[in-house]
Amino acid sequence: MKPPTNTLLRITTSYLVIIAGAAIYAVGFSFFSYPNAIPTGGLVGIAMILNFLWDKLPVGTMTIVMNIPLFLFAWKKFGLEFMLASLVGMVVSSLLVDLFNTFGWVATSQPLLASIYGGLLKGIGLGLVYKVGGTTGGVDIVAKFLRKRRPHINFGTFILILDVVVIGTFAAVFRLYDSAMYGIITMFVGTQIIDLVLYGAINTKTCHIITDKSAEISVAITQKLVRGVTLLRGEGGWSHREKGVILCAIKPQQITELRRLVSGIDEEAFVIVSDAREVFGKGFMSIESEL
Repeated sequence: MKPPTNTLLRITTSYLVIIAGAAIYAVGFSFFSYPNAIPTGGLVGIAMILNFLWDKLPVGTMTIVMNIPLFLFAWKKFGLEFMLASLVGMVVSSLLVDLFNTFGWVATSQPLLASIYGGLLKGIGLGLVYKVGGTTGGVDIVAKFLRKRRPHINFGTFILILDVVVIGTFAAVFRLYDSAMYGIITMFVGTQIIDLVLYGAINTKTCHIITDKSAEISVAITQKLVRGVTLLRGEGGWSHREKGVILCAIKPQQITELRRLVSGIDEEAFVIVSDAREVFGKGFMSIESEL
């Protein structure tokens, strides 16, 4: 049965994004990290260690070889769609890493610049791959499996632990401790960029306002800030007095005005402001937005 056109378009677009992301990742690795001996985490990092021990073992090829048992193990556990997307991401990034390494081109010989811009490019590439539901294999699959066994531990924590182990091993084997520290910088930059690609810049704040004058403050927010509010009921843990709790989402530039409004009505109010990665609904992104 022929899939609907919109489904076919979505799948095609997803794979094109995965290929583009894998290519950007390969550029960051081959032209910035690898020639400056800046280690990376995951199976690519292990392949890099093997390559440094014996340069006849190409990094990309070794990455594919080490991924084979992982993909065979995870095939039935995570579904066909996820595994195919991850397979494409892993194969394309690995083949391009080997291809780009044959060029012998070094974007910069400054380790700090290489760690920052390498992390930037790898973060963009991985972020694009993750955004459409794929991975580049390796520790992503291992972390996904461990997450099922230990759901109380964050997925990112597993990735971080596995990456630090690989980078630490690189430092111990080759005694390149400076390179390992640059590798940590690359990893940090890449993580921040991945979050930026996946969730966008933080452009919304979530506010909880605990007050005895919730009716007056909510009216001021809706009229002067033109933002919707949700009224909740709370109780003081020590006094057991009933308190009004106002929940609202605002733009960062409205925080100062919000503080003025609240302090002008209730100087005893307690205000909590936190970052919101994404807000869907009227006045913000459409709840029907494509991921």
